Amino acid sequence: MIVVVEVYYLKTEEMSRFYNKNFELLEPYEGKLSRTVLRGERGSNAPDLPDTHIVLVDTGNSYQGLCNLINRRTNGQDGVYFTYTEQNPIAFNPFYTDDNVFDIEKRESIKTLILTLWKRDNEPPSRAEEVALSNAVSQYIEKLKTNKKLEPSFNTFYEFVRDDYKKVLEEKKVREKDFDIANFLNVLEPYYRGGEYDFLLNSDKQLDLLSKRFIVFEIDAIKDHKILFPVVTIIIMEVFINKMRRLQGIRKMILIEEAWKAIAKEGMAEYIKYLFKTVRKFFGEAIVVTQEVDDIIASPIVKESIINNSDCKILLDQRKYMNKFDSIQALLGLTEKEKSQILSINMSNVPSRKYKEVWFGLGGVQSAVYATEVSLEEYYTYTTEESEKMEVLALTEKLDGNIELAIKQIAESKRQEYGG
Repeated sequence: MIVVVEVYYLKTEEMSRFYNKNFELLEPYEGKLSRTVLRGERGSNAPDLPDTHIVLVDTGNSYQGLCNLINRRTNGQDGVYFTYTEQNPIAFNPFYTDDNVFDIEKRESIKTLILTLWKRDNEPPSRAEEVALSNAVSQYIEKLKTNKKLEPSFNTFYEFVRDDYKKVLEEKKVREKDFDIANFLNVLEPYYRGGEYDFLLNSDKQLDLLSKRFIVFEIDAIKDHKILFPVVTIIIMEVFINKMRRLQGIRKMILIEEAWKAIAKEGMAEYIKYLFKTVRKFFGEAIVVTQEVDDIIASPIVKESIINNSDCKILLDQRKYMNKFDSIQALLGLTEKEKSQILSINMSNVPSRKYKEVWFGLGGVQSAVYATEVSLEEYYTYTTEESEKMEVLALTEKLDGNIELAIKQIAESKRQEYGG
């Protein structure tokens, strides 16, 4: 039985007990439960689950192997992995859509993205500047719809503002102090063709993430980058909100691993608050994962927004926090019974079996400790141990990129090595 899916079964069958389906997962360093959240299987009594769209924000390349596996299994139709390297820098095209639909959320996300590139955090735009930018975005989108030969990208948006929209402003006699178009073009020039960051918003891959069911944003290499990181966070926001509002009747999940600490600093704090309060209304779930109890105690975003709006709480082995557990108990509102359950985790495991225990609290009315035990194939699909990941990747390369076959061969060799 897959524990997390069993929780989903309980929550769908007994929804009247719970206000929302958000998760707060307190996972010590050695824990790996967050990998089981994504397995998409079902408990023995659970109904078949609908297809789930997952947006995952991570640091440390924990999900690279899984994403590659999904990509290969779907013949490249799914399993999209975004990361940054010098050889292959992260690139998007926020102006592209498969269906040419630019709803209000899409338009606002483009506007917010450009504002982030144009203005500093301590430099809010004037009302006149907001109106001028909003009009520029709207007119560019209308041009995209009428001119099918026009390639949607930041490059063509920049050229539209420089050539077409400049004439509109001149005809309307918009004053420079109300909208300084020369300053606007100068500040955004690094993102235009030939600029330092011209790769960022001009991806030539015609990729609309609305239809992709498994997307990973690996942000470790850029989380401290003052230019790239704010842009990527806005892209993440737009991707999930677009799914949340447009994919009606389809389960959506956003899982933010340790990355939430960086994201909460960069203008996404309000988004996280909005997300945890709203996502349940759109058949969605928001999950955050943290390894350090001090993080959740110290962060007002987590304390006020995530914990208060997460009816499902998941804790792994907390023995290393035994002396701090009173503060955890108070923060999460745990009863003495729940505290006893949590502190019993992994205290009397069967030595002959390889499993880890985990505690689930559901809406304050139901709680239990479960065991999670997986096959070797599943283990090597989800492992985050560096040596094991390298073993899988090395064999995958020898097998012409067939990661599924590599995992099967490694699992079989380990079974023979372990004698069963």
